[in-house]
Amino acid sequence: MAENRDLWVFAYGSLMWRPGFPYEEVLHARLTGWQRAFCIYSRYHRGSPRRPGLVLGLDRGGLCEGMAFRVGVAAAPATLRYLREREQIISVYREAFVPVTLLKAGHPEVAALTFLVERAHPSYAGRLPLVEQARLIRGASGLSGGNIDYLANTLAHLKELGIRERGLERLMSVVGAHVARASSDGHVRPAALAMMREWRRRPVRVRRRLGPEDARRFSYRAALGSRGAG
Repeated sequence: MAENRDLWVFAYGSLMWRPGFPYEEVLHARLTGWQRAFCIYSRYHRGSPRRPGLVLGLDRGGLCEGMAFRVGVAAAPATLRYLREREQIISVYREAFVPVTLLKAGHPEVAALTFLVERAHPSYAGRLPLVEQARLIRGASGLSGGNIDYLANTLAHLKELGIRERGLERLMSVVGAHVARASSDGHVRPAALAMMREWRRRPVRVRRRLGPEDARRFSYRAALGSRGAG
């Protein structure tokens, strides 16, 4: 990031509706060459080591509509530190500046910070068939709640932002939209809980288990980021 210049951040997941950092403006934006996908095993927030779930990452190919946040110069260093602490818990993402098109008059392009999935990381699930994605999501829950809720909330927020993601809509249809919806009081429907219990008992296969050596292998990114953020 160049000094004395605003920082642009491209958000494609929960950062879009829960950024957690101060910003000057936010604009609808498009990133070409990368797509939003359920391609990362979640062993903590939306799953467990024994029963992993899936969360979103930016994977190669296609395009992705999201939101671009402009962070002022003064807030940029603290924002970088915050994002690295939030996104690089297990170093499954690769920090990068990418060319992003702002979807407003003139279609200007900016270099924006985002976090791309690291395909070499054991938590990278790859491009799983929809049926396999649904199998993982149906039976997983973690520190931040059920994996089904994560998918349903993502689609709801994307709709509020005017972004349609047909791939995630198809995934929801396979998972079962009738059980993913929460009840009016905010609690998970009994049908969803019953389905989660049933699918939790069914074994799932992952590409590779996450071991202690993997944390050491990829943790250098977080260390480099913390040194560069000062």
